[in-house]
Amino acid sequence: MYNVMIVEDSKPILRNIQMLISSLEYPVQVAATAANGEEALEVIRKHHIDLILTDIRMPRMDGLALIEQAKEANPDLKVVLISGYSDFVYTRKALSLQVFDYLLKPVERESLEEVIGRVVEQLDQRKVKNQVDLREIIDAQHTETWQDPGEYAPLYTQVMIMMRRQPFTGNKGAWGLQQLQAMMNSFFTPHICRVYLSQKEDQYVVFVHHRALELYTSMYECLETLRRTLATHEINVMIGGQPLSSERENVTDIYHRIGSLLDEQQRLMQGITLGTGNPVSMVRSEAGVLDSAAEASFVQMIQLLRKENVTLKLTELLQRWLDEHVHMTEIERFMGLIVDTFAHLFEEQGSGMRLALEMRCRQLMDLPVYTDFCKELTEWIEQCFDMLQSQVRRSGSLLFEKIDEYICLNKYSALSIPDIANKFHISPSYVSRVIKSETGVTFVQYYNCLKIEEACRLMSDQPEMKFRELAELLGFSDQHYFSKVFKEYKGLRPTEYKQQLSDLS
Repeated sequence: MYNVMIVEDSKPILRNIQMLISSLEYPVQVAATAANGEEALEVIRKHHIDLILTDIRMPRMDGLALIEQAKEANPDLKVVLISGYSDFVYTRKALSLQVFDYLLKPVERESLEEVIGRVVEQLDQRKVKNQVDLREIIDAQHTETWQDPGEYAPLYTQVMIMMRRQPFTGNKGAWGLQQLQAMMNSFFTPHICRVYLSQKEDQYVVFVHHRALELYTSMYECLETLRRTLATHEINVMIGGQPLSSERENVTDIYHRIGSLLDEQQRLMQGITLGTGNPVSMVRSEAGVLDSAAEASFVQMIQLLRKENVTLKLTELLQRWLDEHVHMTEIERFMGLIVDTFAHLFEEQGSGMRLALEMRCRQLMDLPVYTDFCKELTEWIEQCFDMLQSQVRRSGSLLFEKIDEYICLNKYSALSIPDIANKFHISPSYVSRVIKSETGVTFVQYYNCLKIEEACRLMSDQPEMKFRELAELLGFSDQHYFSKVFKEYKGLRPTEYKQQLSDLS
């Protein structure tokens, strides 16, 4: 329903118009009446009115003065003048104030019905435009409620407020649409306000008439008072807002601008209020931020499977975040780093764990209490280490069997770690780690050992083979290098070893 106010000092005329409006089959209702402009203006400033039907000649404040001041309070207000023939000169002047139309006394039902019909048509068109704007920011299941035009002031006479739940600040049970709506109604009374769930989880958008700010020296004072009031009910929020002007500002752009500012300023366990008149400088500090060297250290410790070291450093970091009220974006960035590092290691083992890791990360970030977050984050990382170590041992053993078989088949070649990595589609560093883990020695040491054992077998089976031929066959660069490596592994030169074989035979 659309709200109509009749402003007329003649009670019989007022009652007649009121009766005619109630008989019309249009979505309009007489929400208020007034005997002069001053009374009408007081109502307009406190309540939402879509249309006023006003006489011109009235005591205390006439219709023309009322229209001028009412338009300042609500630029989208529709006005229909009620005038006699003798007031037609004034009526023409009123048209310059963007009066919608005028009716001559005595008001007839047919004329009133025609004018009201055109007013409703324009109000419906404006309602559809507002709805399109809001669909981009309000959760789809709540956009339908904006279609009822009778309860809402024009969008561009409103203040838009965005409230976002502050992470780790208690139970989410009180963070509901009905609870917030009741608290907003109480805080902003007598002004009507509407609360909507936004398209972002744990975030609400509130619209309230800009007259609600008149009790405060600034928007910041109003929003900060609201934030503190909600905190007394254990609803901890970050809050920002901006008045919407009659110039048809892009509501979606304002929504995203406030959201971006909240993202930039959001800090751990610290309330944030953004609004004009904010006495606090909103310059982001680097408190709690990990530098690139510290990040690289965390990544390296995880890659080397040093669980104890990571747990110790993580405990220190979590406490520093709390002490310094770190920005939430820093926590989110660190969590992303942890997910990426573990996901990459699991992928090396042939396991697609990224989705599961990301889901668990979101669950942790959604915990209501920071101490629970710290405890469960530490336990989760330790579990990741345990799973990874188990998988590394299991998959490493299976992979080593294949690598060992491949190396043995290539004892007569100059095989390298990149050759093995390309063969099995894994990274060279992983090849090195698997061989070191299974044998206790490096690839070069293991490969040379196999070659030397093969050389010993050939010396026994084919004693006529010359050392130069043996070195070339096994892929050594020259005979001298072969002799040097042979002595490192057997403690004897090839000639000495071969002589021992002769003596034994």
